[in-house]
Amino acid sequence: MKDYYYFLGIEASSSDEEIKKAYRKLSLKYHPDKNPGDDFFAHRFREIQEAYEMLSVPDKRRMYDENFAHQQRTFRPTLPPSIIHFSASTVRASKGEEVILTWQTQNADVVKVLPFGLEKQSGERIFRIKEFKEGKFQLLLHATNTLLNKTVVQGITISEMAIAQKENQSQEQPLRDQSPRRPNPFVVETPRNIRVLLAIIFLVLAAIIVISNFFSS
Repeated sequence: MKDYYYFLGIEASSSDEEIKKAYRKLSLKYHPDKNPGDDFFAHRFREIQEAYEMLSVPDKRRMYDENFAHQQRTFRPTLPPSIIHFSASTVRASKGEEVILTWQTQNADVVKVLPFGLEKQSGERIFRIKEFKEGKFQLLLHATNTLLNKTVVQGITISEMAIAQKENQSQEQPLRDQSPRRPNPFVVETPRNIRVLLAIIFLVLAAIIVISNFFSS
C-alpha cells in the first residue's frame, strides 16, 4: 500500500490546509509542462496527484488511514521483493548540484538506499553530491524480504559533468578527423592538363630564345 503522506512530504497528522499547500508546491515543481518529455517528472507528478486525490477528500482519507494503519501492523510479505521504480533526476551533475532520487519497491520489509541508509518502501530524497570518486557517484537500492531472506539490488551511476563532457569530446574527435577535408575557397587548383600545356609552351619559348641567340651571334 502506497504511503501518500510520504509522497506529499507531510505527516499523517497534517491538516487539510497543509495537504493543499504541499500539493500546490509539488505540482508546480514537477508539472510536465515545465519538464516536457522527462519521464522522471511525469511519474512524480502522477504520484502527487494520486496522493492528493485520496487525502483531500475526508471520507477517502479516513478509510485510507484505517487501511494503512492496519497494513502497518499486520503486513509481512511472503512474495519475493522487487523494485518497481528507481530513478534520479539526472545522470550527469556537477559537484554541489541538487539531485532528486525516487524509488518504489514491493514485498520488501527492509529498504536501504546507499549511501544514505534505511528508507521507506517508496519515497523521494533530495541531496547534493559533495564528492565524486573517479568522476562517478554510485547509488544503490536494496530491497529485502527478511522472511524469505531475499534481496534485490539496483544501481544508478551519476557522472561528474566535466568528466562526462570530456569523454564525449574524445569519442567525437575521431569522427571529426575522418571527415573529408573541405577545399580552401581562397586556393585555386590548376587542372593537370592545363599545367602540362603551360610546361610545353614554356619549353617552346625557351627553345626559340636559345635558337635566336645562336643565329644572332
